[in-house]
Amino acid sequence: MGRVVLVTGVARQLAGRFVRRVQRETDVDRVIAVDTVRPVHQLGGATFVQADIRQPAIGTVLAEHGVDTVVHLDVNGTPSQPRGGMAALKETNVIGTMQLFGACQKVPSVRRVVVKSSTGVYGSASRDPAVFDETTPPKALPSGGFAKDVVEVEGYARGFARRRPDVSVTVLRFAHVLGPTVDSPMSGYFALPVLPTVLGYDPRLQFVHEDDALDVLRRTAGEPVRGTYNAGTFNIAGDGVLLLSQCARRLGRPTVPILLPALRWGGSLLRSAGVTDFSPEQIRMLTHGRVVRTAQMRELLGFAPRYTTADVLDAFARSRPPGLLPPKGVGRAVDRVAARIAPGGSRVGNEEEPQHHG
Repeated sequence: MGRVVLVTGVARQLAGRFVRRVQRETDVDRVIAVDTVRPVHQLGGATFVQADIRQPAIGTVLAEHGVDTVVHLDVNGTPSQPRGGMAALKETNVIGTMQLFGACQKVPSVRRVVVKSSTGVYGSASRDPAVFDETTPPKALPSGGFAKDVVEVEGYARGFARRRPDVSVTVLRFAHVLGPTVDSPMSGYFALPVLPTVLGYDPRLQFVHEDDALDVLRRTAGEPVRGTYNAGTFNIAGDGVLLLSQCARRLGRPTVPILLPALRWGGSLLRSAGVTDFSPEQIRMLTHGRVVRTAQMRELLGFAPRYTTADVLDAFARSRPPGLLPPKGVGRAVDRVAARIAPGGSRVGNEEEPQHHG
């Protein structure tokens, strides 16, 4: 008998793609796809079960199908319209994860759990270290939003691992995932015709291509490759770092530097209008940025992303309508402004991209 894999959150495109991908694994016998709504995309030969992970009935689904591998992808920062907005999203992230792990604890057949988390657990603050690794504590725990959700999600994962030491638990902390099918606060921001930025700040950013996200999920959901280790917590990000000003150039988006208090006020208006998610968490990211070390991803998981951070953004740009200005024109405009405001007339955010290779 092959493995029985249960995947949560399959109404979203990324999880749906993973369901179709994991079915091709030779050691997978069945895939159980779970969500509260039926997905509009195809799930291949997977068995779809309409269920709410916030309810104890998810334990019945695990037991009836003899699930041995759980891939928890229903942890998200952007609500999908049928699910009732931010309140329902938070309940799914936190209460749903708690119920899912409670159910997994009672089902003896469960042997492997993979959780999609985020580098948002580190927060974004002025006193942060230049680079976070998996053991670096944040200067201050996130006080709200998706970052607080993933902190709680990871807490439940650690508690479950202690109670069920026989189960391999893997937590993947993804940097911003971008791609043609990904709906996230960062993709919504980059889709704006003009990018509001915080005056005086040029944050460093990292990205993961959705194809690489699928590859690392597939790897951790299966048996470890010889010489690698699947259980534990891992930062997942493409090589390299981009400044926000460089992102704007590559996307062909003009930027509008705004004083931080004004951006907070304007962000709340945009959020209320449903234009994009300008949460306090997103504004902190656009102010201070965040960079993570990926040595454990390479050395323990044996995983190397195919796309660098710059490659990810270029692929994202090709999948979207062109910006208002050609990238070279945006670059020249940014250079002129930067040369005027930088101390001593030195240029910032030029075409020489800062690199980080884990």
